[in-house]
Amino acid sequence: MPKSDLRVDLLGTSFSITVDEDPFYLKILLDKYRRVIENTQKTTGLEDPLKTAVLAGFLLCDEVEKLRARENTGLGVFNSMQVEELTLDLINRIDNVLPKEI
Repeated sequence: MPKSDLRVDLLGTSFSITVDEDPFYLKILLDKYRRVIENTQKTTGLEDPLKTAVLAGFLLCDEVEKLRARENTGLGVFNSMQVEELTLDLINRIDNVLPKEI
């Protein structure tokens, strides 16, 4: 994958990074982080950029760990199994509706 440049302009600081990721994906990540920062500032009243960045990072780590825990309890697998079942059911229904080849 070709390298992409990402301009980060948050909390009063600006810099660019070069990474091996899709630019669209990078924009999604940066937008997500920006929203977490804004929510953190609104809910805590923090104005210090460093404290805000640290707390936002901590909240994102919490979100990741909760998702991992959910997957480890089998809920993620259960959802995947449900999706597979529903998909197979839809394929079966489509096959029954479509005219058979002559």
